[in-house]
Amino acid sequence: MSSTALPAGATPTVTIRPCGRWVSLGLRDLWEYRELLGFLVWRDVKVRYKQTALGVLWVVLQPLLTMAVFSVFFGRLAKVPSDGIPYPVFAFCGLLPWQLFSHSLLESGNSLVANQNLITKVYFPRLVIPLATILAGLVDFAIGFALLVGFMAVFHVTLAPAVLLLPVFLLLAVTTALAAGLWLSALNVKYRDVRYTIPFLAQFWLFVTPVAYPSSMIPAHWRALYGLNPMAGVVEGFRWALLGKGQGPGPLLAISTGMTLLLLVGGLIYFRRMEKTFADIV
Repeated sequence: MSSTALPAGATPTVTIRPCGRWVSLGLRDLWEYRELLGFLVWRDVKVRYKQTALGVLWVVLQPLLTMAVFSVFFGRLAKVPSDGIPYPVFAFCGLLPWQLFSHSLLESGNSLVANQNLITKVYFPRLVIPLATILAGLVDFAIGFALLVGFMAVFHVTLAPAVLLLPVFLLLAVTTALAAGLWLSALNVKYRDVRYTIPFLAQFWLFVTPVAYPSSMIPAHWRALYGLNPMAGVVEGFRWALLGKGQGPGPLLAISTGMTLLLLVGGLIYFRRMEKTFADIV
């Protein structure tokens, strides 16, 4: 989008052109439409809790029930180690960033198709839509985090000094969700069967992420390959920051962070290349 300077009193003309072969990431346009981003975030939060029977209670029940299942089958029956901390706290700490990522993956992957009426009627940076769905998930995260702190108090588990680094790992979780969401949302516009693969992808991704088990169970010669899963470093980083257990900043986190940045840059480029066709095929 470009504009030309005109004499005072003249009506400015704004020309919207499709992206060329080499496209910019459009971050400047995203900043200019920050108010729209805030509105869409607020809209998604209201829609999530409007006319629901359980409302905010569902945000509490979902991780609680999942933690209970993990505690019975993995903690009690399978005797999965938990780095010396109570297994319910161990599992909940892994579920907290995972559910933020999982929810963001599902919502952002379907966000462009769900907002097709908006896309076909007015111009704005399409990147705003998947980003808004991810930021709206931070409300659920805040509620879950408060619940986790309460659980830690019940089990007499204190916060680790590294808790001050928690925003860094939260940013990494959001970035990972955005990176995957950009690919899936753009692909979903062109190939509508992508929406059916997203729940399966999230389910598969859960079991290759150290949510129900510590990454220390992975043999040393597999750890570099395991780190290619971006969420492996995120979950382990959360546990280390909150509990002082598990793998802190190290090779696993470094590999996961590098993979996240690679997926994000590739996702941004692909999203921007496909953006000019969204209104035509959505």
